[in-house]
Amino acid sequence: MRPLIIIFAASLISSCASNTPGKHLDQAYRAYEAGDCSRVILELSQAERTSRSRPYLQPEISLLRGLCLERQGLYLDAIQIYRHLVRYRPTSEYAYRAGARLETLRLLGHHDPEDSLAPERR
Repeated sequence: MRPLIIIFAASLISSCASNTPGKHLDQAYRAYEAGDCSRVILELSQAERTSRSRPYLQPEISLLRGLCLERQGLYLDAIQIYRHLVRYRPTSEYAYRAGARLETLRLLGHHDPEDSLAPERR
């Protein structure tokens, strides 16, 4: 009976570990390295769903999403994500990296800090 309990506990632990946000985040990084941004967005969405109780992962997820949007040429969307990180997570390492990306985009001519990126209200 005891070996059965051990086997059951091990299978339960391994099934929980296979659905962790870290797994999806790792897969998102692999997809980013391979240049597959649609896979990155999918993995990041799954990581977000499984990491609701781990808010410290959100800045990393957001930064990787911004990098992928930037790679796809969606600069305004990436800029909004980077601004959000800088504004709402200023002490995060990822906010520092987002600020560096904003500066790089400014130097490349994709971003003017004086321009408002918010939609006009009517």
